[in-house]
Amino acid sequence: MAKYRLVLLRHGEGAWTKENRFCSWVDQKLSSDGIKEAQNCGKHLKALGFEFDLVFTSVLSRSIQTAWLILQEMGQEWVPIQSSWRLNERHYGALIGLNRAEMALNHGEEQVKIWRRSYDVTPPPISESHPYYAEIYNDRRYKCSDVPQESLPKAESLKDVLDRLLPYWNEKIVPELKSGKMILISAHGNSSRALLKHVEGISDEDIINVTLPTGVPILLELDENLHPLGPHQFLGDQEAIQAAIKKVEDQGKVKSAEKSNPTV
Repeated sequence: MAKYRLVLLRHGEGAWTKENRFCSWVDQKLSSDGIKEAQNCGKHLKALGFEFDLVFTSVLSRSIQTAWLILQEMGQEWVPIQSSWRLNERHYGALIGLNRAEMALNHGEEQVKIWRRSYDVTPPPISESHPYYAEIYNDRRYKCSDVPQESLPKAESLKDVLDRLLPYWNEKIVPELKSGKMILISAHGNSSRALLKHVEGISDEDIINVTLPTGVPILLELDENLHPLGPHQFLGDQEAIQAAIKKVEDQGKVKSAEKSNPTV
């Protein structure tokens, strides 16, 4: 029997997710479909009888908005929320704002997969001339972070995400888990993948094949040493979840029309 249980999820679909662009640290709200995903997630968790004591989010709006909508659907709006940049999406550096399918056409699907899914490959860093540099680094939310603004990342591999996430996991989340609280973590695709890698001991090679759909809750059941009692469980209609995973994987592929006519 599980000593500890927590629910982890990637936020609902964002506006740039819908446009197939690298969103990363650019602050985007949920799309209309993302709002529905978060609401459906809340309804499903309520039907399963989950009662949360504490919620953790990143400082990005799509993560926080997802948590709000889930708690609203569950009638648990009063549950405290703690937000930290350490749960932010991976910083994609110079790739921020670019379209994944167009990049696959220009650089090849395998290179885009490496940039998106590999463990220790870092994309080119963002420069001050990047169109979203000022928007990110002048944002007031990062003046409240636990590191100086000049120490914030300019690009990250998944390994870098795990390195900045682990102190928060060990110092903030784990003590709350061990105190008996039921935790919900509303995070992002890569911060969630990094946490799964750590908790489940997924290898550097195998993590490239771990894909998380938007708005789907993941149940982790852990023993007294925070070791998993089994693989993580996607909660919901399994056929629909597999279709959602494929949709995410296909984001980094060249569209069929472009394959047949590269000049389009």
